[in-house]
Formats: sequence, C-alpha cells, structure tokens
Amino acid sequence: MRDGDSADVEPSGRLLLAATPLGDPRDASARLLTALASADVIAAEDTRRLRNLANALGVKISGRVVSHYDAVEAARAPVLVDAIRQGQTVLVVTDAGMPSVSDPGFRLVSACVAADLPVTCLPGPSAVTTALVLSGLPCERFCFEGFAPRRPGERRRWLAALATEPRTAVFFESPRRLATTLADAVEVLGEDRPAAVCRELTKTYEQVLRGSLAELAKWATDGEVRGEITVVVAGAEPSVAPLDALVARVRERVDGGERMKDAVSAVAAGSGVPKRELYAAAVSEESAESAEDGALSDD
Repeated sequence: MRDGDSADVEPSGRLLLAATPLGDPRDASARLLTALASADVIAAEDTRRLRNLANALGVKISGRVVSHYDAVEAARAPVLVDAIRQGQTVLVVTDAGMPSVSDPGFRLVSACVAADLPVTCLPGPSAVTTALVLSGLPCERFCFEGFAPRRPGERRRWLAALATEPRTAVFFESPRRLATTLADAVEVLGEDRPAAVCRELTKTYEQVLRGSLAELAKWATDGEVRGEITVVVAGAEPSVAPLDALVARVRERVDGGERMKDAVSAVAAGSGVPKRELYAAAVSEESAESAEDGALSDD
C-alpha cells in the first residue's frame, strides 16, 4: 500500500492520465493544456489526433510523442515505466474521454502501481457519464458495460445477463452494428424497455434519441447511422412475487422452527414486497387457520 505523496513535494517522475474532449476542444481543462505543453513523454492512442488537438488548443508540445494504442500497449509499458523511474512525466491521452475506460491505459497503470510509481489523473470529459445524464434515465446507480460483443451468440448472452440488472446500463457500440444490437436487445430485454441512443456527443451533429428499445431499433434500421455511439438502457423493474406464494414460503420456514419475524425478513429480501405487508399477510393466514382448526374441533 502506497501513502499519498506529500503536498509539498512534487514527485520527480509520474504517470498522468488525462481526459481529452469528446469533440469540442473548448472542453479541455486548463490542467490538460499545461500537461500537453510540459510532459516529457506523451503516449497517445493516435498521434495525429493528438497533434490536431494541440493545434486546436494552441499548445506547443515539447516532449517526446509515442503511439500507445491497444496492440502496442503491453510492449510500451516497460519502456514508459522506465522513463518514469528516471524522473520523467509520462502523459497518457486517448482519442476522446478518459484513458483506461474502454481505451488504452489500464496495463500501464497496473505496471506503475506494481512498481510503486506515482499515478495521478487529470479529470474531464467522459462519454459514459455524458450519455447517462442526457438519457433521462435514472442515474443514481448505473453499470458500464464497455463495447457490446461483436458475435451474435456472445451478444445475446451478454444481454441476457442484463435482463434482471436493476441498474441503468451504459455501453458503446459501432454504428455498423447498432441496428443488430438493438434488435437483439428487443428480443432479450423486451420491446418496451426504455433506452437512449446518444450520437456524436458534444460535436456539431450531436443527437440524443430517447424511447423504447423497439422504437430505437426501428430508427437504427430505417436510416444510416454514423458517428460515435453510446447506448443507455433502463434497468429492470423489480419483480414482485405473488403474495400467497411468499406467505407459503414463510410458513415453510416457520414450520421448520424459524421465528416468524426472521422468516419474513428472509423471504421478503429481493421479493419486491415490503416486510410489513408480508408479515401482516402471514399473521392473517395463521390466524385464519387457527380459527378454522378451532371450528373443526368444536364440530
């Protein structure tokens, strides 16, 4: 476990992860501009996009620029770790958004953590949270699922795992596969599940479509979809088991020697039925059975 670095001592070498604008360069933070101008090494997912961003921001890059995309990240990590050990600042940027979030960066962070080297982050734009708040769907709890699987079988199994997920789900998808993925989602999650398709976030042709999965699937099928796509799908509604079935389960546990209060708590968990309501129903049935037994004995 590494203690935080003293606020009075600047580490001689460190790894910086920096979020870059999704589209509009004006979303760049002041700290990103400083880092671009001063970093000893900039590891960029696409070096051409990096230089275009620097030009748009009016920043002159003084450090060494190296490519840092998925296929080379593992091989680059030891070299970049050595640079940090030697006292250099290594800045990692991707094409848009936050490094490591479905983009290169995770392997290098892991290597630096293992080597006990300083790692920090310059926060900023994220397609995940931007799409989430624009979707109009609940944001209190959500899960990020990365890119949807490409193969049909894997994609259906992946969607099936989301069928009972109560949290809002956010994932990325290629515009070429969006129609197929949404059609699969209709079959697996249901045509009425609320969702949103967010396209070209913060860019000139930003578009957010909200509706049911069936409506969005039809839109994606009817026209040509372009640009960067983020999909947001509402979580599953909690399923409510029939009250009489829950009461029967409570009775089984009570007959097995469990206290009524404990049995109700155990059965009510995850059922969608409040404990107070289930307890009242269980007590009512017990009272009715006792009354019936008393009437039979009188006969």
